[in-house]
Amino acid sequence: MRVWVTRARPGAERTAERLAALGFTPLVVPLLEIRSLDVRLDLTGVEVLAFTSLNGVAAFTALSDERSLPVLAVGDATAGAARDAGFGQVRSAGGDLGALAALIRQEAAGLSILHPCAAEPAGDLAGTVGTGADVHAAPVYGARETGAVPPRDWDAVLFHSPRAARALPAGIGGGVAVALSPAVAASLSDRGFAAVHIAAAPTETALLEALARATPTALGNPGSDV
Repeated sequence: MRVWVTRARPGAERTAERLAALGFTPLVVPLLEIRSLDVRLDLTGVEVLAFTSLNGVAAFTALSDERSLPVLAVGDATAGAARDAGFGQVRSAGGDLGALAALIRQEAAGLSILHPCAAEPAGDLAGTVGTGADVHAAPVYGARETGAVPPRDWDAVLFHSPRAARALPAGIGGGVAVALSPAVAASLSDRGFAAVHIAAAPTETALLEALARATPTALGNPGSDV
């Protein structure tokens, strides 16, 4: 089974490695590319960093040598990236934006939190946290469409974000799409796919499990959609 990976690099390569380990043939053709922003970060008074993506970690660490602040991360992959970058105090919410907001209210109530994020973030962390903590967004990277030509003869396609789904060229049709969340799937509703499957949780592990259920013959086992 040939699976089109639409997410931006370098995350696309990590997804491809996991697909290959599961017996799929990955086709890495990103619909988005990430570019770091040339900004000056003011960390005065900041007590905690909150990361909602691998790209946020990469962009922040390219802009700042600060590694002593505690980190709250949206999920295990982002937490791992923060640890790999040199942060010593890292906690993972193990879920989505709502899970991170809950962790912030529990672990960082009343603290000043910097959220290195995209120029067009997929969600509002400060709004989700509410008055439980002082969260400030700091755009450190942006995403732009690559205009890439889709690969030939793909069987399924993975979408990690609504932005990538919206960047899908018109007239694709057919095939199976697997989305990281209902929000991502909503951007695919009118794109003509034979089926759109949704991960049970907003993690790549759940995304790949949904792919396996959507294409059971690839792994030689029966399955059902989420």
